[in-house]
Amino acid sequence: MSFELFIGLRYTRSRQRTRAISFISAVSVICIALGMTALITVLSVMNGFQREIRSRILSVASHVQVSAVGGKLNDWQRVAAAGARDPQVVASAPYVVGQGLLTNGPAVQGAFIRGISPELEERVADIGQHMKQGRLADLKPGEFGIILGRELAATLGARAGDRVVLIAPQGQVTPAGLLPRMRQFTVVGVFQVDHFEFDSGLAMIHIEDAQKLFLFDTAVTGVRLRLKDLFEAKNVASNLVRFLGPDFYATDWTRQNATFFRAVEIEKRMMFLIVALIIVVAAFNIVSSLMMAVKDKNADIAILRTLGASPGGITKIFLIQGTMIALLGTLLGLAGGISLALNVETVVPVIENVLGFKFLSKDVYQITDLPSELRMADVVSTATVSFLMTLVATIYPSWRAAKVNPAEALRYE
Repeated sequence: MSFELFIGLRYTRSRQRTRAISFISAVSVICIALGMTALITVLSVMNGFQREIRSRILSVASHVQVSAVGGKLNDWQRVAAAGARDPQVVASAPYVVGQGLLTNGPAVQGAFIRGISPELEERVADIGQHMKQGRLADLKPGEFGIILGRELAATLGARAGDRVVLIAPQGQVTPAGLLPRMRQFTVVGVFQVDHFEFDSGLAMIHIEDAQKLFLFDTAVTGVRLRLKDLFEAKNVASNLVRFLGPDFYATDWTRQNATFFRAVEIEKRMMFLIVALIIVVAAFNIVSSLMMAVKDKNADIAILRTLGASPGGITKIFLIQGTMIALLGTLLGLAGGISLALNVETVVPVIENVLGFKFLSKDVYQITDLPSELRMADVVSTATVSFLMTLVATIYPSWRAAKVNPAEALRYE
């Protein structure tokens, strides 16, 4: 063991003449640990929110959608066959989309109408698992059944078995002029995915009924694809477009919800910077504690210099002392952050019971429980940033220690 390491470790363990130095060092360790715990927990909770929202969006949306230029795809089987050639594609389903106006008595509400094939739709989306009333299989061709989102059904005042009128914008020519197409549908089901955009604005009918209503004949709007790895959607979409040619275009779930997920990423980065300020405060504490330690050890530094210690050796001694503080705080922060992130869903309800209120009220938030997803990349980045910030904070006090003049330090000893 080098004398720098030996003395640095001894200084870390020994009591200072001034208790304030030991107190500030302890505060530095606590601040580093608290900062890392908060940072890892916040990042994990945001990862959990992102995962929950993504799963709810993808329970209705598809990983990849392929459409034709002009809005009508006449040979969807060819597109499905082309998609099946990609090893990432596990299922495909045709769809027809359009907009319409739903009425039920005096209640009127605009809606996004999706025509689906119930058997194939079950393979590309998980919406069947979110049915509150009825099943997707209740949509029969020619029977003009409709499945509504829960908020949409509530707005219309409709329940399973009720009849609603769907007004399509595609008009029909009559002696009285151009009139909108109207058709009565029977509500056969209600779904809820806890995503307001879908629950309040989406209605599903059988694809054959949609083709008749929107005058598609045998054509469809496009084909929805489900992948093994949803994060490969961008690559699969671009490969399909190159294979099918310029008359087709494909979109993936990342592009369809790009604004939302970009906002989440920006918010996550900003939270990282804001919470990291706690660690910056701890770094300033390390600077002050080491500067006081240097002042306290002036005589010891002078004696070491007269015994032949180099300025670099003195610098290393206090670098080691600061590094030990940083290392201890980082390890405690890792332990606290990982433990709390893995148990957020257990700890938060206990705190809510003690305080007597919920942090995420059902009346306001769609997600009422704090989800958490601990990622190793976040843990590593947090530990690295924390350790480097605190390590940098030790450089100036260590450099000042090397500048101590032995004669001046020993003058009054």
